[in-house]
Amino acid sequence: MISNSKIALITGGSRGLGKEMALRIAQKGLDVILTYNSKQDEALAVVQEIEALGQKAAALQLNVGQTKGLAAFFGQVETLLETHFNADKIDFLVNNAGIGIHASFAETTEEQFDELLNIHFKGSFFLAQKALPLMNEGGGIINISTGLTRFSFPGYAAYGSMKGAIETLTKYQAKELGSKGIRVNVVAPGAIETDFGGGAVRDNAALNAQVASMTALGRVGLPEDIGGVVAFLCTEDARWINAQRIELSGGMML
Repeated sequence: MISNSKIALITGGSRGLGKEMALRIAQKGLDVILTYNSKQDEALAVVQEIEALGQKAAALQLNVGQTKGLAAFFGQVETLLETHFNADKIDFLVNNAGIGIHASFAETTEEQFDELLNIHFKGSFFLAQKALPLMNEGGGIINISTGLTRFSFPGYAAYGSMKGAIETLTKYQAKELGSKGIRVNVVAPGAIETDFGGGAVRDNAALNAQVASMTALGRVGLPEDIGGVVAFLCTEDARWINAQRIELSGGMML
């Protein structure tokens, strides 16, 4: 008998924003598969937290920037669905995994560009493509972008451009997957206090104050400002939200 619980697959769910998303989605009554790149212990700790909430959870290793590994990864997902979740498909995909590279346009190397491209755009593109056969109709994809597609900070030309591509892709996905009832949206966080990009926003007091000063709500964002919105998009209440960019920045750079 197939489980009635809906299942969300979240990349980069072991820490930072991804962890918060995973926990808040579980609080909505969904089961969770989360991926991690290198920190298995952190991922398993999140799994335990989700199980303590009464939901099923599991963690799989995945480097989203290595698309040649996606076929094997989804083979693992299929097995896991059958053995651990008593299911055959997932309902939601959250494309969250990412890295931050701070470099001016003039100094960005081809290696840095390719790494950002492979993780943030190519990886997200083909992860969603390969996930389609395992997605239930009526589910959804949530792509994670950034406030840096609307406003610009020196040093993020490549990163912001990759996320701009993700925002355009989201509209095409929404259009082409609408016949399956799959809705696709973008969540675009502003500056958040996490370890992302070396933890600069969190740990650099001058930068933190600068960001707060240009934010209408007068502070820098926290992971808990983000996770609940992503979780909401994984519920029936969000069934008519499609092809939208939802910026979560506290009113930054208005």
